[in-house]
Amino acid sequence: MPATHLKHRSRIREGLPFPLGATWDGLGVNFALFSAHATRVELCLFDLDGTEFERIDLPEYTNEIWHGYLPNARPGQIYGYRVHGPYAPEQGHRFNANKLLLDPYAKQIVGELQWNDALFGYTIGHADADLSFDERDSAPYMPKARVIDPAFTWGHVRAPRRAWADTLIYEAHVRGYTMAHPEVPLPLRGSFAGLMEEPVLAHLRSLGVTAIELMPVHALIEDQHLLEQGLRNYWGYNTIGFFAPHPRYLAGHTVAEFKEMVARLHEAGIEVFLDVVYNHTAEGNELGPTLSLRGIDNLSYYRLADDRRRYINDTGTGNTLNLTHASVLRMVNDSLRYWATEMRVDGFRFDLATILGREDHGFDQGSGFLDACRQDPVLSQLKLIAEPWDIGPGGYQVGGFPPGWAEWNDRFRDCARRFWRGDAGQLPELATRLTGSADLFDHRGRRPYASVNFVTAHDGFTLRDLVSYEQKHNQANGEDNRDGNDHNFSANHGVEGDTDDADILTLRKRQQRNLLATLLFSQGTPMLLAGDEFSRTQHGNNNAYCQDNEITWINWDEAAQHKDLTDFVRHLIAIRQRYPLLHRGRFFTGRFDDAQGLKDVTWLTPDNQEMDEAHWHDDSRSALMMLLDGRSQPTGICRPGSDATLLLLLNAHDHEQAFALPHVEDRSAWRVVTDTGDGRHALIEGGTQHTLIAHSLQLLAAHPTH
Repeated sequence: MPATHLKHRSRIREGLPFPLGATWDGLGVNFALFSAHATRVELCLFDLDGTEFERIDLPEYTNEIWHGYLPNARPGQIYGYRVHGPYAPEQGHRFNANKLLLDPYAKQIVGELQWNDALFGYTIGHADADLSFDERDSAPYMPKARVIDPAFTWGHVRAPRRAWADTLIYEAHVRGYTMAHPEVPLPLRGSFAGLMEEPVLAHLRSLGVTAIELMPVHALIEDQHLLEQGLRNYWGYNTIGFFAPHPRYLAGHTVAEFKEMVARLHEAGIEVFLDVVYNHTAEGNELGPTLSLRGIDNLSYYRLADDRRRYINDTGTGNTLNLTHASVLRMVNDSLRYWATEMRVDGFRFDLATILGREDHGFDQGSGFLDACRQDPVLSQLKLIAEPWDIGPGGYQVGGFPPGWAEWNDRFRDCARRFWRGDAGQLPELATRLTGSADLFDHRGRRPYASVNFVTAHDGFTLRDLVSYEQKHNQANGEDNRDGNDHNFSANHGVEGDTDDADILTLRKRQQRNLLATLLFSQGTPMLLAGDEFSRTQHGNNNAYCQDNEITWINWDEAAQHKDLTDFVRHLIAIRQRYPLLHRGRFFTGRFDDAQGLKDVTWLTPDNQEMDEAHWHDDSRSALMMLLDGRSQPTGICRPGSDATLLLLLNAHDHEQAFALPHVEDRSAWRVVTDTGDGRHALIEGGTQHTLIAHSLQLLAAHPTH
């Protein structure tokens, strides 16, 4: 460490309370930390080897913010805090200045946490448990913050700014996506740099996806019990720093790597969404370690039970962030704005988002967080996606978020799976899901794209496993197969797992095509799970959160083996893009238009009768036709393909099904544009009989004759 860094104590200035965090201005660094209940805050400076060489009291306290300005401090300076105050767990206070604390606003974190009893504010094994007080120094075992230089030249690349109705999301994991990619250099695999390699970008471009949604990239802590079993928190839902990228995902030494990745993806026409975890932190419950917020101001940052010693646990992870507190809400919104403005991401998917909208009385569309996002001039213009459930009271809120939000729609997932599995009685709900789930989202001016439709996601079976396993196989997780969901609506089609049976393999491939086509031909915003386009498997593990290995890494050899499926996905996406009827910006009504005398959507039985109540409630039916009439398009819609009429045929029966195709006036003969069965692409006259094989789907198109 240069000598100029060694003696700051006498030159510390009062600085400014804003911005929070460590901010370099070219001449020095301003440090600011919120704590409403602290009595003293020490800034701790470290050499590059992690040796603490100085502690400096922040000299000023303004509006509950401790602050000071350190002349001549520069980017690269490593630091942490020690915060003094009462240690009174029964009053909600857990200050312990023996514990080094991470700055919640740290823009870069260096080093990995080394689990040690000194990380805990209480003495492990003490008779009074967390009421005891531990005096050991935790600094040798803690990751630390680093001051950054935020400068970056973005050049002329601009964000793609795709319309919501044209958005197609691809969910991927930064590390797992390139760890086994043969065309990504070894030093770059598993990093942000790996994602911007040309072979990776070329694959994304060729698919036609418009946005990549990255699983959590914020700095996280590895769970002690997983490390002891030789496992890791692979998914990353264990955040400790809301402003810093996870160090393990940096191939280099600066956060500019993340910015360059965003620029490269934008140049490829692909938006970047982040899966973010603002509902809890890695500090766990009252028996967890003291790493950051707990030691800075436990009473403010966390939602506490009535006795204030214990934590409200609506997340299932031990603690819940208290977004009803103004300073905690500010931290979360500052984080979002930082990633949106400084890092230029285009949207966010919020883990357990119901928690973010929960006030003391329960979930509220007018909660402080939801209102703050809606009125914010930056955040309100981004794509915001809620995972609309948690384990707290009233936690299931699908369709319950306010205007401006999209939501993961598990009702779509479950219905699509059950229909193609052959479950009885699925037609009424399937029709609703195919047309954008108006029952959930058609209110307050929300549009069909508010429904983020998916068949698979990181949590659960991959697409191949969904049609290959009826039971989960999570033995590798070390929990005796007790973890993970038992209700997957999956089917193995005759054999559990791998098989050489040609008939079973043929059916499984067809079912994968059926599910993909259902997803991409439905109204709403489709989301694909990375690797499903080439039949990736996790060998039946439906909860691979702790598997940082070949179980979860994308196997690019499979891409070559299943090129036919990848080509089929490209075809489906191209068809979706070609026909605006498949991704309208408004809901279908199913009613006659007074001006044109047409219906925008008509549901037909296989014998070409319009579906009535008796048909809908006949549980023996697993086949129908959906007619989307291009002649009924709203005035002003004149995109190429917008005047086509489409007919979707679905047959989930285990036998072939004959369909009497309708005749549409002023339209050409029907052309099969997609077939999940035997791949026919024929011309068929309206009014003729047309047969689909068992478990198959076709999309037909008819164009104007003039």
